[in-house]
Amino acid sequence: MNLQTKIPLQRQRFNQIDYNSKVLLLGSCFSENIGNKFNYFKFQTLRNPFGILFQPLAIEHLITNAVNKKEYSTEDIFLHNEHYHCFDAHSKLSHSNADELLSRINKSIKQTHRFLKEASHIIITLGTAWAYRYIETDSFVANCHKILQKKFLKELLSVEEVAQSLEAIVSLVKSLNPDVNFIFTVSPVRHIKDGFVENTQSKSHLISAIHEFLGSQSESNHSYFPSFEIVMDELRDYRFYNEDMLHPNQTAINYIWEKFVSVWINSEAQNVMEEVENIQKGLAHKPFNPNSETHQKFIQNLVTKSSNLNAKVGRLIFE
Repeated sequence: MNLQTKIPLQRQRFNQIDYNSKVLLLGSCFSENIGNKFNYFKFQTLRNPFGILFQPLAIEHLITNAVNKKEYSTEDIFLHNEHYHCFDAHSKLSHSNADELLSRINKSIKQTHRFLKEASHIIITLGTAWAYRYIETDSFVANCHKILQKKFLKELLSVEEVAQSLEAIVSLVKSLNPDVNFIFTVSPVRHIKDGFVENTQSKSHLISAIHEFLGSQSESNHSYFPSFEIVMDELRDYRFYNEDMLHPNQTAINYIWEKFVSVWINSEAQNVMEEVENIQKGLAHKPFNPNSETHQKFIQNLVTKSSNLNAKVGRLIFE
């Protein structure tokens, strides 16, 4: 008996990710989870430099400003609840000091610009098609920073608007880096605050827009990875969710990561990943007696393994 429907996945034949690749991850909190996996296995990555960005227009805005090397000033930030915020960034960049916030934002813009020029792969995870327009400036924001809801208009981006935003993102990046590979996916996180029906509307717009955009492209370096479909069909059970019943739990994240590796990570890199994980597990080990001779030999063995792996791969830093 087959008690599970399987999403058919085809191994990527070209432009796979290896330890020479540079991967930029942008989008919803699901990109944070996959980004953590990349970091754990010591790939070269940059993850959400402006924090979590849920909707495509926010990602497009970041890319636009990074490509053009925008310099943020005091006009771009505001004080609310004793902290300075920027509508373009997540609250994790917010700070009680205005200069510190501007420093963080401008540093992230420069970092993103440099990484865009060097990136081999960009993974964009779209979370929602609902966007909030700040009435005072008539512009969409990436984060409302808990400002009163009456100061915003909530709008559902159409399939065409999302597809156009994706096209703009790709065009902007390719003006700096023509050979970069794009991987699009839709977050399986359910945005129930928007409403159950509204969440379904949103996800359907995102999925339709991505496929509309991909269908209009003749290039082979744009792909779709079915994160949303894997959770909805293969992991169709609340035991794969956190207690909030909205976010996939670690088991689900591990499962999706395994699927992603099977499609996108090349065989040689997968062998290196096994060695990296062996070292990471050793580093996570908590000894009964840290000063014992046995543990000191264990530590020295880890140092030797990491040195040998660095000699083979390079750029691997273990803490």
